[in-house]
Amino acid sequence: MRLFMSLFLFIVIIYESYKFIQLMIKMKQRIVLPTTKEEIAFIRKYPQKIVYFPTYTNNKVGIIVNTLLLLWLIAMLIFVEVYQYINWPLYLLLIPTLFNSHNLLNLFAVVDGGLLSGNRFIAWEKIKAFYFIPIDLNHKFYGFSKEVNSGFELKIRTKLFSTSCIVTSAEMKERLTKILVEHVSVEGDNAIKVEN
Repeated sequence: MRLFMSLFLFIVIIYESYKFIQLMIKMKQRIVLPTTKEEIAFIRKYPQKIVYFPTYTNNKVGIIVNTLLLLWLIAMLIFVEVYQYINWPLYLLLIPTLFNSHNLLNLFAVVDGGLLSGNRFIAWEKIKAFYFIPIDLNHKFYGFSKEVNSGFELKIRTKLFSTSCIVTSAEMKERLTKILVEHVSVEGDNAIKVEN
């Protein structure tokens, strides 16, 4: 069981490292949206604050924390393998940190090749569906601020996971819809839903 857990954690660390390096490379691509402070004010990854510009300097704290997290996980994996008397349930403490690591970067942007969301790059061809959900009294983000209360949550689904952002203006919602419809080839009738 310990060997299986070691192998599983090793594969997950390699995958997360690959995705993080891919994000760092894609942050150098031309930014399509948001490009100004006015545009960035209408997009939020979290209801409490607007996203950062997709540059290394604006996201350096998240980049450093994500790098340290990956290095810590690699060190723990090596430590557990070297000192084999440690029980495999220690791995259960390491895995939840990986599944929540996408929250480390407050980032959402459209670049030439796809979307930057959190610590992931999502290529256009990987997007299976997207839809807007109005933020109303029953929505989990309702009540954080006036801007969020009248906004929309953009949900983007891929094959393995989904991501979201909050859009606080109808104009930004229309711009994102236009960009996504242009670049995303979706399957099925319900793949693009804009709920009003």
